[in-house]
Amino acid sequence: MTSTSYQNSQGPNSDDSSDPAPPTTRPSIAALKRRASRRPPRVNLRLVTIISTFGGLLFGYDTGVINGALPYMAEPDQLNLTPFTESLVASSLIFGAAMGAIAGGRLSDRQGRRRTILLLAVIFFVATLGCVFAPSTAVMVGFRFLLGLAVGGASVTVPTYLAEMSPAARRGRLVTQNELMIVSGQLLAFTFNAIIANLSDDHHIWRYMLVIATLPAVVLWFGMLVMPESPRWLARHHRTAEMLQVLYDVREPADAEAEAEEITQAVAEDRRSTKVTWRVLRDMPWIRRVFLLGCGIAIVQQISGVNTIMYYGTQILEESGFDKQAALTANIANGVISVAATFVGIWLLGKIGRRPMLTAGVAGTAVALLLIGVVSMALPPGLGRACIVLSLTVTFLAFQQGATSPVTWLMLSEIFPAKIRGFAFGAAGFLLWMVNFLVGFFFLQLVNWFGISPTFFIFFAFGCAALVFVRRCLPETKGRTLESLEHEFSQRYSGTAATA
Repeated sequence: MTSTSYQNSQGPNSDDSSDPAPPTTRPSIAALKRRASRRPPRVNLRLVTIISTFGGLLFGYDTGVINGALPYMAEPDQLNLTPFTESLVASSLIFGAAMGAIAGGRLSDRQGRRRTILLLAVIFFVATLGCVFAPSTAVMVGFRFLLGLAVGGASVTVPTYLAEMSPAARRGRLVTQNELMIVSGQLLAFTFNAIIANLSDDHHIWRYMLVIATLPAVVLWFGMLVMPESPRWLARHHRTAEMLQVLYDVREPADAEAEAEEITQAVAEDRRSTKVTWRVLRDMPWIRRVFLLGCGIAIVQQISGVNTIMYYGTQILEESGFDKQAALTANIANGVISVAATFVGIWLLGKIGRRPMLTAGVAGTAVALLLIGVVSMALPPGLGRACIVLSLTVTFLAFQQGATSPVTWLMLSEIFPAKIRGFAFGAAGFLLWMVNFLVGFFFLQLVNWFGISPTFFIFFAFGCAALVFVRRCLPETKGRTLESLEHEFSQRYSGTAATA
């Protein structure tokens, strides 16, 4: 393998121009090999995965900690929250995340994945401290929104960084480690909430629950200081020598050179492609159909009401008959089953089709919601009802995290044509976060207006509509190349071959 393909490269200060880069002097292949890390490439890649997925851990902790902290901050001698302001505190993070997902993607394209994650770590730290010391509801909502910007940015930047750092054969496994870190972060939040609540009667303990999130933020920042930039981002910015240096650190030499060749060719093709705009959706009906299908999948993932359990699980269990400390302790079961189910879901993705798996997930969550509503209506509050509701929330999360969630993110990465993949994935991700925000904001309002049972019946109806969508509209993508899927969709939805 010769190095002629990468001879034209600019230095590290080059801009993102699409013009060919002028030839410059750069280190030889032998010099780059000598500079490579002395650690084995697999060890370097493992370190990259561990450090960067602390962003996922923060994502999970910050979305899960509000579950236990909210009842304490709602007390009259604390922030004195009403059902409306409780919803605002919980959902302001999600609204921020929707904005952060869009901004984070664009920022990481411009400034680099590594630098963006470093910035997100700072925002995580500052926003967490702002929430910890918030003297009023308005300040809390403001810093929760800022925290949401970091959560949304991490939700798109960390998986992108992992995907671009991973070899093709291990990409699926390494990228899904971020999802495991998210649910692990939620489990840690539930666990620390219960421990702190059972060790102290101080109503300020919600501040202690929140401040723990500063620790992984510090680890993420210091860890990313010594992590490399994504080789694909470096290639797009004409920093070819640095790209190859990174590949030598995380690949065997022959694999590094072969992948560098592929990356260089792909970047050249990207620079020749037409910029994607909304006009593509208007002018090409088959692409519009696929785009709307992806949006539907994103809605299905959230319309089940999964985040009513993740954000308000403690209140649901209190309403069912547990006292506050018991509810916080029992809620750990939700975190444990989320982690276990995610492991199972990742294993199942290699065994069965996407369509039957998502069908089972949506049907299972809908039935669990129906039963929660029935039990809450038929049984009086007490230990018996509380234990049944807990078992049903655990069942709900088993179907959601074991089937619905992993299939959602996988299919969103598969179905979009190459021409609009990044654009469409970003738009679908924004829609997913916005539905998440609406569910989180209106759940307590619905409970206040109608009661707990009718509220779960409403989400059961949403689940039935989602099931109809999956059964009637969802294609099967397992075992198909991306190119064959694109060709099939173009024929199915327009009757013509793909020309995009």
